[in-house]
Amino acid sequence: MSAPTAVQQPEQWTPMTPVAVSYDTERGGSTAKGRLLGFNDFHGALEPPTGSGGLVNGTPAGGAEYLATHVKRLRAAGEANGQQVLTVGAGDLVGATPLISAAFHDEPSVEVLSKLGLDISSVGNHEFDEGVTELKRLQKGGCHPTDGCQDGDGFAGAAYRYLAANVVDKKSRLPILAPVDVKFVRGVPVGFVGMTLKGTPSIVNPAGIKDVEFLDEVKTANFYADLLRLIGVKSLVLLVHEGGAQNPPPAVQDPSSCANFAGPITDIVKGLRPEYGVVVSGHTHRFYSCALPNSSGANTVVTSAGSNGTLITNIEFTINKKTKRFAEVSARNTIVENGVKRPDGTWATDPSGAFLRNPELVDKDAKVLVDKYRAAVAPIANRVVGKISADIGRAATPAGESALGDVIADAQLAYTATSAGAQIALMNPGGIRADLSFGNSPGGEPAGEVTYGEAFTVQPFNNLVVTASLTGAQLKEVLEQQFVGFAGQTVQRILQVSAGFTYSYDSTKPAGERVSAMALNGTPIDPATSYKVTSNDFLANGGDGFTKLSVGTGRVTAPGFDVDALVAHLGAGAPVAPGPRDRITKIA
Repeated sequence: MSAPTAVQQPEQWTPMTPVAVSYDTERGGSTAKGRLLGFNDFHGALEPPTGSGGLVNGTPAGGAEYLATHVKRLRAAGEANGQQVLTVGAGDLVGATPLISAAFHDEPSVEVLSKLGLDISSVGNHEFDEGVTELKRLQKGGCHPTDGCQDGDGFAGAAYRYLAANVVDKKSRLPILAPVDVKFVRGVPVGFVGMTLKGTPSIVNPAGIKDVEFLDEVKTANFYADLLRLIGVKSLVLLVHEGGAQNPPPAVQDPSSCANFAGPITDIVKGLRPEYGVVVSGHTHRFYSCALPNSSGANTVVTSAGSNGTLITNIEFTINKKTKRFAEVSARNTIVENGVKRPDGTWATDPSGAFLRNPELVDKDAKVLVDKYRAAVAPIANRVVGKISADIGRAATPAGESALGDVIADAQLAYTATSAGAQIALMNPGGIRADLSFGNSPGGEPAGEVTYGEAFTVQPFNNLVVTASLTGAQLKEVLEQQFVGFAGQTVQRILQVSAGFTYSYDSTKPAGERVSAMALNGTPIDPATSYKVTSNDFLANGGDGFTKLSVGTGRVTAPGFDVDALVAHLGAGAPVAPGPRDRITKIA
């Protein structure tokens, strides 16, 4: 029997190498060998994601049919090495999904993940997109109360267990789903605690979560650590939907490194009991494998597998059977390749520039399920709704403005200018979920044509489009709330703005004094004048921390959803070009 990978790693881990940690546990006796296969932020990526969302440092990746293949290969390798293998998730497996999953209330994603052998996952914020009641249905099964079982064969619910330790009912104070799970690895108990970020209420529709409360991550994790320790569980894994990110240098990050790492997860880990030897994280859509200090000062292995099923984290560990504690842990991210590699190492494309997919990497079981839903949704998804002249992406300027953000804001302004007298439109960047790719042809349509399915993948939330009146002074406060420290904002988010509206900001100035030179069609914004401002209802209700936007008066709701505004804009005339990205100026 070969030795576990953990002991083959360099003795001294550095942030530029895949993480490997040895713990000062009592030596002697035998060890139990295990492996965790982790991923997060799958977001219903049944089909390979397009644009930048389907690339890992230039390698085409993702899609359920390919994810299943790679998971099964890694699982088989672990079992051959004498390891007990578990597959785990860190939330946002559903929600913000492409039409192939969203049209069926994400039942397809649950079925595919169950089929590939997912064992446990934490909830994430997007698990609450349709509310607590719908999340419980996805776990337990049963037909949708309004739409029924649209695929005609019922819905059994998730074969894997969702954990929600820090989401409690306001009346009973009990978790809405199981808080923990215990699995035995070669006879040794390993505890899994799962939770979402405490800040979930600020980034989901409040209507669906009005009866629950989201508790502090560290206090909750340690509460259950104490309980599990009482019953002899001394090796713990935290599945948590919160994360961080590597930062330059280097400019191109290794998926398995931890270069210049920062993020909310560092403070969470800093407060954890040392029994938490592994933290599988998510939410930020970034990849990393880190060793971060816990409350004892010892290191905990912390991982994330990016998003959209483009990576799998391969976590190998040993447990001292005598002490029942982790002895060694190592982790490395594996790319879920789906392309055809040329002899020169580049990836093959078709004449339009779209990547070719490798049929040898397709899992047959997953393909049966995905094909079923492809066929069911095709009449809606493959309807051509408009044209674009080039790729339109989410890549932002240093000021935070993206070409696709410009286009969506313009679409919402056009959608409401006549009916509601809108003058300005604002779009939250987190609501833009995919790029529009010129060469993508999911229904075999010519390059440059955009289908409804592609548009829906960009804006999958079915938000309403609302217009309300704000004074110039109130509008300035909304823009000031893009920055941390003003009116309770905790995360910087640069809103995308429509044509004709411009402004500047200086990030070095005090909170509340950063925005300047606001103008509409070249005319300075008057603090006392009222302006008609359009946004989606998530923003208008104060989502993403934009509470200053919720003070708008005389609200008017447009027919349909935000995706309908985008569809109308794409089909209004000549092919839509990428936005100019010149409406927001960053001074410093």
